[in-house]
Amino acid sequence: MKPPYSIGLALPALLGGVSAMAADMTVKLDIPQLNVAEYHRPYVAVWLERPDQSVAATLSVLYEVRKRDNGGAKYLKDLRTWWRKAGRDLTMPMDGVSGATRAPGEALLTFPGAKPALDKLPAGDYTVVVEAAREAGGREVVRIPVQWPPKAAQSYSAKGKEELGAVTVQVKP
Repeated sequence: MKPPYSIGLALPALLGGVSAMAADMTVKLDIPQLNVAEYHRPYVAVWLERPDQSVAATLSVLYEVRKRDNGGAKYLKDLRTWWRKAGRDLTMPMDGVSGATRAPGEALLTFPGAKPALDKLPAGDYTVVVEAAREAGGREVVRIPVQWPPKAAQSYSAKGKEELGAVTVQVKP
């Protein structure tokens, strides 16, 4: 088993408003190895949604960032849900948000609460949304409701059916 990838990502200042309090968030993704003739690593987007399903913050977008002339960005629209809600309005690559695709196995994404998007996030109910899309493959969206800011350390999880395995969100004050 490969070791998890750990990425400390700076978050974009997409939000205004009053700071609820700093807290940290970690998203652990299981990217399954699929037994298919032509396997491509999935593109993955992770974002926060408000109860009305509007985007509060894009946390991470994993795609082929090293393709010449930013060629990997043209396939970001395959992350259809994220693309329609927030992606088409962003310029990629984006410092602190975009990163390279991940090989099958566990990927660990960390989001320090001191960064602007989480630090300024008003208290309330949110949904962490993880979308994966793969060339010559499928697309899947996993939604995990969370409370922000956490009063105590909490762990929330859900499981994908094909393109994503287990997805765990951990928050701590």
